[in-house]
Amino acid sequence: MHHSQRKQDHLDITLQQDVASALPTGLDSIRLRHCALPDIALGDVDPVIDFLGHRLATPLLISSMTGGSPAGGRINHNLAMAAQTRGVALGLGSGRVALAEPDTLKTFDVRAIAPDIALYVNIGAVQLNYGLTQDDCRRLVDVLQADGLILHLNPLQEALQADGNTNFAGLLPKIAALCATLPVPVMVKEVGWGLSGATAAALATAGVAALDVAGAGGTSWSEVERHRADSAAAHDIALPFRDWGLTTVESLIEAVAICPQLPIIASGGIRTGVDALKCLALGARLVGMAGALLPAANQSAAAVEAAIDSFTAQLRVAMFATGVANLTSVDASILQRASHD
Repeated sequence: MHHSQRKQDHLDITLQQDVASALPTGLDSIRLRHCALPDIALGDVDPVIDFLGHRLATPLLISSMTGGSPAGGRINHNLAMAAQTRGVALGLGSGRVALAEPDTLKTFDVRAIAPDIALYVNIGAVQLNYGLTQDDCRRLVDVLQADGLILHLNPLQEALQADGNTNFAGLLPKIAALCATLPVPVMVKEVGWGLSGATAAALATAGVAALDVAGAGGTSWSEVERHRADSAAAHDIALPFRDWGLTTVESLIEAVAICPQLPIIASGGIRTGVDALKCLALGARLVGMAGALLPAANQSAAAVEAAIDSFTAQLRVAMFATGVANLTSVDASILQRASHD
């Protein structure tokens, strides 16, 4: 199957089917501590953040979603326009298809419409075991004028995919070599099953610039692959993985504890600015959103802008009502201690 057809399948399924993880993110069981006397004006609340040398207007990375098909190109165009006007970071979908089918490159090429944003290209780390070279990675970064590379880890998805790339052996030294030689920062993310503390520690030692925990609680790619399954057998194999993974909160807490010096991105089922402030209080530098923005991105750039505006307004009100004027000092002190019966 052409990579571009697989990308179109993934898009159709994520837009039309319920592919939510059966696990909750864990954010519902965490509450922010209300402050009735915040000692700040709402107008003074500023969610600006610095991330890998870029100033973001709000701590949001539009996480890697798509590309390689005409619909994917339209979605990336809408996301990039909104990222530009709203000052947030953007991760493009997996660029493997762009290397394999060069005519799809235009579906990823958004720099002209988003000249100022923090822009990251993305490719599966496992491809380093299937012929992807450091030169390929550099070429992808150069041609798309990206500010960094995101390597995604998706062993479960590959295992459930027909003809998936399932040899994950010996990847860590290859990731380390890429971090050492690529002229831009290299980040690593999961795709929705979380990074354990041990994995986070290994990646930190390898020299990654940031980690995106991408925990369970949002889109489940085992469910996406179950919907794509072309046989009853493949469908049945994917079925029990709907509640697989470390949740977003579990993974975030582990990664922050073990890699306190590394910028950690929290993603996986983040839907609101309130969710975001909880993650920042737990130690994340920014949050990633994909599934929550996909319907808007499928519609128009204006719809994505409206979604980002809503997110930012929610975050600013949450900051105001916890007495936080800016994000430099946010920590667990604004979290409510869990009450045990």
